[in-house]
Amino acid sequence: MAGRGDGGGRRRPRAVFLAFGTQGDVFPIAALAAAFARDRQQYAVAFITHSAHRSLAAHLAAINVRYMPVSSPPVLAAKQVENISVRKKAVQMEHMKECLSSVEEIFGSEPSINGDFIVINFFALEGWHLAELFQVKCIVAAPYFVPYSAPASFERKFKQTFPLLYKYFQEAPANTVCWADITHWMWPLFTESWGSWRNDSLNLSPIPFTVGFLITAGSSNKSSFVACAKGATIITVSMPAYGSFLINVKPIPYMRMSKYGFSKEIVECPGYWPSSAHACGFWFLPMAWQFSCGKCMELSGNINSSFGGMLCANHSSLEEFLMGNSYSSRPIFVGLSSIGRMGFIRNPKAFLMVLKAAIESTDYRFILFSSGYQPLDSAIKSIASSVTESSGVEAPALGGDSNLLFNGRLFCFLGSIPYSWLFPRCAAAVHHAGSGSTAAALLAGIPQVTCPFLLDQFYWAERLHWLGVAPEPLQRQHLVPDNDDTWSIQSAADVLLGAIRSALLPETKAQATRIADRLSFEDGIGEALRILKESVDSEYIKPEL
Repeated sequence: MAGRGDGGGRRRPRAVFLAFGTQGDVFPIAALAAAFARDRQQYAVAFITHSAHRSLAAHLAAINVRYMPVSSPPVLAAKQVENISVRKKAVQMEHMKECLSSVEEIFGSEPSINGDFIVINFFALEGWHLAELFQVKCIVAAPYFVPYSAPASFERKFKQTFPLLYKYFQEAPANTVCWADITHWMWPLFTESWGSWRNDSLNLSPIPFTVGFLITAGSSNKSSFVACAKGATIITVSMPAYGSFLINVKPIPYMRMSKYGFSKEIVECPGYWPSSAHACGFWFLPMAWQFSCGKCMELSGNINSSFGGMLCANHSSLEEFLMGNSYSSRPIFVGLSSIGRMGFIRNPKAFLMVLKAAIESTDYRFILFSSGYQPLDSAIKSIASSVTESSGVEAPALGGDSNLLFNGRLFCFLGSIPYSWLFPRCAAAVHHAGSGSTAAALLAGIPQVTCPFLLDQFYWAERLHWLGVAPEPLQRQHLVPDNDDTWSIQSAADVLLGAIRSALLPETKAQATRIADRLSFEDGIGEALRILKESVDSEYIKPEL
């Protein structure tokens, strides 16, 4: 990729999008990369992520975006891995090595030029250090909201350890990195774990924004990291793991911009955020990316938010279920995305029994997306087989990735279709409060029932309740209990049904509709692309020599 020309002898500028985490963390960044590649065809664009997201490869290749996989998994579930701490460290070391190799393949053969940049999400901080190494701009883009301000003790410890560096950031001139940027999102860059990698593998100073000479504790010997810039004012700081440094503050080609894929209609941006942080609107994926079935994807051009769309013949049963048949009410969606693979659904059978108990107590129908979590898929197939054997009645003819359970009132789907098509056909959505599911349900204008498990999911769940489109969040035992005894199942089902009834109240549905109307005017990817292009064109910072 590096060194390709544009036919006139001038090398093409390079854009690298680096995103790690689950599908909800990664795919929106890929959508932004795709939009940029379509708009700026003079760029050589690459996308680096986990090999587990290989389904992106064909979509990106179609628009000349190079897909570069690394072998690390999106998540390591502690319950599924022995010696998790040892395994995690080994995976992290190999992950950093592969990141360096990939970015070096792109930027290593030729000096950076005006226009080169790296975009990272918050789970890809390796990219920030690599941008410093190869002297290219670094931009942060996140499709989710994280209360990412530093811990309460961070400022006090930083000021104590790096007093002159702290003073520099406090007094930083306009349009340069300042203390607000540090406390907003950059504080993890100063943790000691990054220092080891920067020193040992990247030949950078262990402390970001500095260059200088290491003075080994108890010794007068000095070992050079990077030559100090001409005219630098030398200051001394200390870091226990490395001894003391003679350093100067070093401007790097970091772009003071954070782009967030959420709507200001939903999220109130904190006052302490720097002015360079932009809330662009939710980042929705291209529809074609959201099908697990190639035939359905081919028909996606005919699919819209009305009932005029159609799925392929193998999945017509899902469309028939959505239409209702003898039931007048729309079904309720249930999906937990990657929560199962993270190890939180410890007893898939208990999860299904909660839905069964809810079905037996009401006339609700449910659609369950298993999201490729194999233990849940196996439990679904086991229940379907046992019912067929005990009744002697042949199961309804469905596609191989679909099953009907519990008297035909729970439709289990092992694949995926766009939420933008599915959710308007549902009465409500029960989910884990992930950013993608939250945004899709908000845009569809349907009530939500949330059961958060980790990270920003708790924020989204509370925010949806505050907005009036969801009841109070469920606790995990109210949806995915560990035990499948009668009391645990019925107690969970009672709480779930109470939440669903609350979500389906007229005032909740009316509020969901009002918010959807406001969101319909936004174009999150388009706005993020506009800001990215403006910044790339106008905010290049020439590297120091």
